[in-house]
Amino acid sequence: ISDQKPLGCWSVKHGQLLTCPVVCNFETHEYIAVHDDKVLRIWKDEDINLDKAFKATLSAEVYRIHSLPQGGPVVLFRGGGVRTLDVLLEAPQQEIENLISDEVIRWSGAVLDGQQPVLIFTTEKDGDFFVYVQKPKLSSLHKYKLEQQESAKPLCFTAHITNQTVTLLCLYSNDSVYQVLIPLQQDNEEEEEEEEEILSKSLLLNLSVSGVVLKGTSLVVLDKDHIAVLGSLAAPGKKPTEFLTIWNTKFQTLQTSKELPLGTSGQLWCYEEKFFLIHGKLLTVIMYKCETSSLAAAVGKLKDSQTLDVSSFVNWNTLEDEELVVSFQSQEPVALKAESRMNLRSRRSTVAEQSGTLSVGQLLIKLKDASTYVLETELKQLMAKAPTPDLQATIGCVVTALTDRCKRNPKYYPQNFLQEIVETRNLSYSLCPDLMAVALEKKDMHLLQICLERFPDIPEEITYACLKAFLSMSDDHLQSIDVNLDSAICYVDVEFNDMEVKTEILENGFSAEMDQDMCDTKIPKESQSNGESCPVGLQKAALLNAVLHSAYTETFLLPHLKNLPAQQAILFLRYLYYLYVKCSEKVNTTLPGIRSPTINQIMDWMCLLLDAQFTVMVMLPEAKDLLSNLHKFVRAQVRFYSELNKIEGSLRELQRLNHLRESQTYSIEVLEII
Repeated sequence: ISDQKPLGCWSVKHGQLLTCPVVCNFETHEYIAVHDDKVLRIWKDEDINLDKAFKATLSAEVYRIHSLPQGGPVVLFRGGGVRTLDVLLEAPQQEIENLISDEVIRWSGAVLDGQQPVLIFTTEKDGDFFVYVQKPKLSSLHKYKLEQQESAKPLCFTAHITNQTVTLLCLYSNDSVYQVLIPLQQDNEEEEEEEEEILSKSLLLNLSVSGVVLKGTSLVVLDKDHIAVLGSLAAPGKKPTEFLTIWNTKFQTLQTSKELPLGTSGQLWCYEEKFFLIHGKLLTVIMYKCETSSLAAAVGKLKDSQTLDVSSFVNWNTLEDEELVVSFQSQEPVALKAESRMNLRSRRSTVAEQSGTLSVGQLLIKLKDASTYVLETELKQLMAKAPTPDLQATIGCVVTALTDRCKRNPKYYPQNFLQEIVETRNLSYSLCPDLMAVALEKKDMHLLQICLERFPDIPEEITYACLKAFLSMSDDHLQSIDVNLDSAICYVDVEFNDMEVKTEILENGFSAEMDQDMCDTKIPKESQSNGESCPVGLQKAALLNAVLHSAYTETFLLPHLKNLPAQQAILFLRYLYYLYVKCSEKVNTTLPGIRSPTINQIMDWMCLLLDAQFTVMVMLPEAKDLLSNLHKFVRAQVRFYSELNKIEGSLRELQRLNHLRESQTYSIEVLEII
């Protein structure tokens, strides 16, 4: 997720359908999937073709697979039967019992009781809801009936276990969260349950603040006092907007919320203090931290929430300064008057100062209108004092604060300060997403070069924008710009020496004379030297090398490269061809210098550019000689390596004889290569 790059992709055959979410087996580092309800597939990262992966056809339809870090995968069938994956793989066609008859499974979850996995699932039949608690390794099963709620039904569930008691939280359609406690029972073979035990529930939380109701769609448990609810807020006369909210169940208060204007899928996941949700077309990851629940904190939040109306509830996250991961926003709650904002901030600042130091969010708000000198001085001190766990988030907030000021004030641009931060801190694009956009706007080529070399997660759209900006700038203009030349200065020959080219024979088997002999078409002298001198200046070459080093995914970059202007595409291809020839001059195909492009990077970009611009290249007369030279050079390389392959066996035999020869004796041997 941090790199924003697909690490693997697998697909089923046409006509097949994945019928339950894919999970990871933490013990074996394998993926487990089910397609067409009954076909189980297991594979690893290195497996390319899913059709060749392990396959097992089961005797019953699978509802879900749950994977626990220590307990191993557990398979739940649509009929209510449960098996651990190990037991199931011993006999895939084993008969699976049907426990729920006409009931339909609505939700399932798995928790660990010590080292024993416990599977909980809920079913529905004729408006009644039932809860099953099963320990698959002990073949233990208990069935309960959920107490009915008048004019409301459960929408979603979540569960956790504490002291051998399962706590089931139910989000109902009446905008309330109920709690059900289920003690884990010990099996008694003599006990026969003629009818299900009815589980009573207790009201845990009403999802409303100041008369505004949150229509929840999904919830997760964060700790013993906090839950997160995803839902929509329907204000009178306004279009419903979706929110992610955190509630304190102990004191019945809303702790914080985040607006999701692009909409969600209604699903929310939580793992290792991170929320995962679909926001618009993106997978969004939001870090969170729940502080220890206290009455003072809850009452403080309650006072604030009672004085705010719907508009300020929408922008609650702008006042929650403890959330470092929420980018520092310049907008303010619409409904709050300026005086009340100042009073609220001053009150919070006073409390913070009394307790010791300002939090990051509070400091950024305080410095919002400070002078340039004060701002940069305070931010440098903030980065120096930041604790190690929060260092990355703090620096991300600092850079975001600087870019926000750049947007508000076009004359402000702390070039040296930004370059210093990027060079000395281990940042990523996702921590400061506006930085490169501002650098492009300001035409700060040096900062863009540093970001391309250091950021592992730059979107392809930004990479393309940098490439286009570099190619569009004239070499004369770039000579006046401070750019790091280490990646290009050792091999770029801007001045062309004709005598040197005439006498040079390439080490990897290519020369102009050899290429001439191989091709029927005569090459003009000027085209022979076309690849010998660098087609771009030293500064532009260094910038283009930074683009070559940037990580990308071909599928996402290709559409952008198709929009590259024809003349820029030809210039870029000429430079790639120049690099390719330079690499081939050396036996180890390695360019000298620091962060110089590798032969693989050059070839990948060359192929990518030809794929994107091939039709244009073929139609343009000025590209004809370039494509012809490139074709001849590659053909010469293929022929050279083909000849090497023919004598590979003889070379290995020679190497073997050298090992057998006594080192003290001197001899002359003649080897015939047939």
